[in-house]
Amino acid sequence: MKAVVGLLLMLLRVSHVPGVEIYCDGRQDGAQCYGALGGTVVLRLMDSASEITKYRWKFNTTVILNGKTNRIDSNLIANRSVFTPSNGTFRINDLSRTDGGVYTLETFDSSGKSLEPRTLQLFIQAPVSSVRLVTECLSQGEMRASCSSEGGDSPQYSWTLGGRTLTHTELLSGNHETNNITLKQHVSGRLVCSVKNNVSHVSKEETISNCGFIYINCTSNGTHISQWVFAANNTLCIEPTTAPTTVRDTTVAILQAMAGALAALVILLVVGVAVIYAHKKKKSNEPQEEADDQELTYADVRILQRQRGQVKQREEVEVEYGQVKFSQRSRQPVEPTGDNCVYAMVRR
Repeated sequence: MKAVVGLLLMLLRVSHVPGVEIYCDGRQDGAQCYGALGGTVVLRLMDSASEITKYRWKFNTTVILNGKTNRIDSNLIANRSVFTPSNGTFRINDLSRTDGGVYTLETFDSSGKSLEPRTLQLFIQAPVSSVRLVTECLSQGEMRASCSSEGGDSPQYSWTLGGRTLTHTELLSGNHETNNITLKQHVSGRLVCSVKNNVSHVSKEETISNCGFIYINCTSNGTHISQWVFAANNTLCIEPTTAPTTVRDTTVAILQAMAGALAALVILLVVGVAVIYAHKKKKSNEPQEEADDQELTYADVRILQRQRGQVKQREEVEVEYGQVKFSQRSRQPVEPTGDNCVYAMVRR
């Protein structure tokens, strides 16, 4: 029962003061107190020395403090300690490992009779001086986080993410009370590693994000793919999806595509009508070609004699005409200079 009471006193009454100064209430028998190596501890031994006729405080078998009522007779470590009779506190500075151990307070009444002694156990611990937090990405997008401390006896580790304790859905391995953990691919936020012992508490934080991996859930070439992949090298899905596409989203996409195609068609139609109109207008403004702009070309004209067997009073000739072609002259007007005749060769 005394051990339980002492543990409760330790948890409730040990406080951490800036400058590594720790206060501990040792008025209960079996109290456990902690002091920081090189620091200061303030131990409450009694309510007031003025109410005690005689007292003696020992470390193991060595008497450290000896006094009567409000008078101090001796203090073995007076060079680094102070006893205050009015409130019964004993302050020890520059703690060393050898200060740790069991202390016993003996008190006596006015007749010199020894009253029930009380014991106190003092533990000296080195405080945690600094914390180092290292994170690294693994091959499948997980993140390993390692927390280490310098100095510190019996360090205790704990992890938080965004101010709350890590859950099993965020941890791939380890737990929030170990110094090495592995986080799952989707975890991101403010990661804090805390290291403490009974005389110190130090933490280190880092804002983490995923390791460049994305979760794809799609069908490619008839094969359903659902896994984490590195986003920069992803060739499994054209458009990785993390959430199913709704019917409304599909309808909106189709309507947008149809509207774009219709707009393009209208633009092409307007451009075509404009081109046709400009072409017709240009053609109607050109001058009409006059009849005398055409040049008459005569083909060969041959005159053939009829067969000798045919006798007539006058020899008749048959004229055979070839094809007559008209070719357009240059559109530039030409002043007539005279009659131009082109004769074909005549044969008889």
